[in-house]
Amino acid sequence: MNYQETLDYLYQSLPMFHRIGAVALKPDLTNTIALCRQLDNPQHRFRTIHVAGTNGKGSTSHMLAAILQSAGYKVGLYTSPHLKSFTERIRINGEEIDQETVVRFVEQNKDFLEKLQPSFFEMTVGMAFDYFAHHKVDLAVIEVGLGGRLDSTNIITPELSVITNIGYDHQYILGHTLPEIAYEKAGIIKPNVPVVVSERQSEVASVFEGKAAQENAALYFASDRYRMHSQGISMGKLVADVFEENKLTYASLNSELTGGYQLRNLPGVLQAVEILEKKGYRIGEEAIRKGIEQVCTLTGLKGRWQTLGLNPLIVCDTGHNEDGIRAVMAQIHSVLYQQLYIVLGVVRDKDLSKILPLFPQNAHYYFCQPNIPRALPANLLQEEAAKYGLTGQLILEVNQAIAQAKSQANPNDLIFIGGSTFVVAEIEDL
Repeated sequence: MNYQETLDYLYQSLPMFHRIGAVALKPDLTNTIALCRQLDNPQHRFRTIHVAGTNGKGSTSHMLAAILQSAGYKVGLYTSPHLKSFTERIRINGEEIDQETVVRFVEQNKDFLEKLQPSFFEMTVGMAFDYFAHHKVDLAVIEVGLGGRLDSTNIITPELSVITNIGYDHQYILGHTLPEIAYEKAGIIKPNVPVVVSERQSEVASVFEGKAAQENAALYFASDRYRMHSQGISMGKLVADVFEENKLTYASLNSELTGGYQLRNLPGVLQAVEILEKKGYRIGEEAIRKGIEQVCTLTGLKGRWQTLGLNPLIVCDTGHNEDGIRAVMAQIHSVLYQQLYIVLGVVRDKDLSKILPLFPQNAHYYFCQPNIPRALPANLLQEEAAKYGLTGQLILEVNQAIAQAKSQANPNDLIFIGGSTFVVAEIEDL
């Protein structure tokens, strides 16, 4: 099989959560353990950082990888889902896994995969670990796919665990209360492995404290130690002063990620780096500043409050749950514009009663749907949105909706594209 035939085979043969939903999930680690045993347990042959959380885990993973790369380390990075190409999921120093390696991995393991019948995600975890071990990375940053305790990535014993925050998402899988969701995320905490929680949240702090005590794991709430003071956007970068216990530690720290919500992720990143340095990793301020300032350039991160055009300003963001949408709406409110146009699509399993009230009624909407089986039909989204005073046009295809918004917008207007990672993934200009 060539590369495209290999991808088609994987999509057709292996259940994929991001396309079809919860029926693709396997509720234990049995398949991942079996696959990695078949691959001679590659996860034991390199060091790792494990990153979980409801929102911000992708940005945090990329920032940590960029900082370590800037410090001179050979750094693996495993994230999901991909936006444009499957190969985005697996990178070393920002370079995506090559298509030939993907084809070869499937060829060499096809018989075992067909016998085991892992999920698509389980297969990609095995592929990533095998790739990182083969290329002898110094360290790999591994982003949890969903939850933590039963996530396929949770067979590693990392140098450090990071949990960004806890919010409502995938409740039908992870639980219907914040403590229940936190329990699943806390499942990545390992015996004697330090854990950083980026934000102290009173509703769930005790969950992490209990799990960390049980595992004898040192626990750090990064927001207790680091305070961020935003200076706004300058020269296309988010600028912030960082205070550590009321002492200015980093003056004018620049970030290529310009969403204001990144100020919630940065404390966890800085606390993680501090712990790694205490473990003997040589990083330093220069690498920290470079990694954060050039995170998108170094790692290829896309879709986080990303500017796609000016006059009118066109921005996209992958935020898709209650907390993520709330953060995006706050970002929109910080922008000066005359008229707001929103290209909006979602997937079926989102609780629209929690999301739609967050959107402004004074915007003009283009209701669309991503081209995946899990998408909520745009006409149903339009009907539900109308209950909350959100009105506009029904244009099913994402890029046609964007084109229509462009044709109606004036130079001083704002066009926002989002509601789902999969809407952002279909943007032609991304």
